[in-house]
Amino acid sequence: IADKGCRMKFQVNNKEVFASTGGQPFDKEKPLIIFVHGSGLSHITWVLQTRYFAFHGYSVLAIDLPGHGASEGPPLKSIEDMADWISDVISAVGYQEASLVGHSQGCLVLIECASRYPEKIKSLSLMGGAGAIPMNPELLSLAEDGNPKAVELMMDWAHGPGGHFGGHPVPGLHHMNLGATIVKNGSVKVLGVDFRACDNYKNGFEAAKNVKCPTINILGDKDKMCPLKEGKKLAGSIENSEVEVIKNCGHMILLEEADQALSILKGFVKENHPPN
Repeated sequence: IADKGCRMKFQVNNKEVFASTGGQPFDKEKPLIIFVHGSGLSHITWVLQTRYFAFHGYSVLAIDLPGHGASEGPPLKSIEDMADWISDVISAVGYQEASLVGHSQGCLVLIECASRYPEKIKSLSLMGGAGAIPMNPELLSLAEDGNPKAVELMMDWAHGPGGHFGGHPVPGLHHMNLGATIVKNGSVKVLGVDFRACDNYKNGFEAAKNVKCPTINILGDKDKMCPLKEGKKLAGSIENSEVEVIKNCGHMILLEEADQALSILKGFVKENHPPN
């Protein structure tokens, strides 16, 4: 494991993995939280949440999935493979268990992971999740062809009214441009692999029934990619899961309403996986 103070690299299945550690050195004496990004994205989407936990008693890994960001490829082609990979990440960094935080596609991955490896998962925080994420055929085709139009359509569809208007908490940044830049800095074809994995995944609700750890579903009431009713349907399949709805917010909750998302995460994770 190579730790550079605010980022680290390690090996999983003989491939190099990159993760941000939230601005603090990785410390194996602290409880672990792993943040899992959505389709075509990278660890950068979590920058407004990870720093808090890194400075308040946790070790943080905001990972780049294989083939995304700075992690070695190729990208994994199924949600099931990604779920197994998350379990391998926990072991690779020397832990027995972790709390997991996921967005969008990341929620599918975490549900499947918690179903397969219940002893490894301390808590689940699902942001903009659903039990299934069927893809629009035209958008899927554009992404698999590597057409940049797929990114524009994704960002337009993923953001609610606030995201379209602006209002990013970091001066000079715009929600939609930030998300599009993250995808374009990677590979649009990776986005196509992710979209296909989401479209193929049919086990979400069955996996959800097997989740026994504390779980929270953070949902946007203006989410068009994973509509509110679908997020609530998923929550209803998970035993004793909590639901928090953020008003006037689309699918990109972690960027559109970063402060509210963090506030909810802080309360939930601290209660169910206390810091040292």
